[in-house]
Amino acid sequence: MTDGAADRAGGGADAGRDPGLQPERTRLAWRRTTLSSTVAAVLAVRTALHGGATAAGIVVCALCCALWLGFLRVAHLRIRTLESGAGPARVPPVLAVRQAAVAVLCTVALAVCAAVLVV
Repeated sequence: MTDGAADRAGGGADAGRDPGLQPERTRLAWRRTTLSSTVAAVLAVRTALHGGATAAGIVVCALCCALWLGFLRVAHLRIRTLESGAGPARVPPVLAVRQAAVAVLCTVALAVCAAVLVV
């Protein structure tokens, strides 16, 4: 096989790969998602406390804030990883399964809390 065919077959394609602007786009996507999560958490707190604070509303507010902080932590770690690996020959490491699971769990749970507050 030629060198190009070996790379396409999986024989060292990442070693010489130029990631281009992909890490920067991914970092910006994490920032946008963090901003959206912040807006959702603020709206959830506003909805829960609108018209008087109840015990259930305060519990849901605390849960929303905890979920937001969990997502913020995962996003911050990923953004730092992408920024430190930004070089012409360095490809940033893949998102760990545990971090991805925490991000998904926080996002889904925040959406469920928002649905509970609306209903």
